[in-house]
Amino acid sequence: MSTKKSKLVTDLFFKEDEMIVYYEDGRELTVPLECFPRLRDAHLNQLQNWRFIGDGEGIHWEELDEDILVENLLG
Repeated sequence: MSTKKSKLVTDLFFKEDEMIVYYEDGRELTVPLECFPRLRDAHLNQLQNWRFIGDGEGIHWEELDEDILVENLLG
C-alpha cells in the first residue's frame, strides 16, 4: 500500500544555519541554509519575514528577493 506524501508546507522555523520545514502531513525537513546563499547571508529578522505562495507550494522572502519551490527541497 502506497501513501501519498504532501508537498505543502504549513510552517518554517530557523535555527543557527538551518531552516526546518514542516509539512501538512506531519513530516519535518531540515535544510542547511548553505544551500541558499541569500538565506545564508541574511539576518534572522530577514529570514523570519517570509510568506507562503501558492497555498504552501512555495516560500517567498520579499526583502531578500528569494523564492523556494517546496518540491525542490525534497530532491
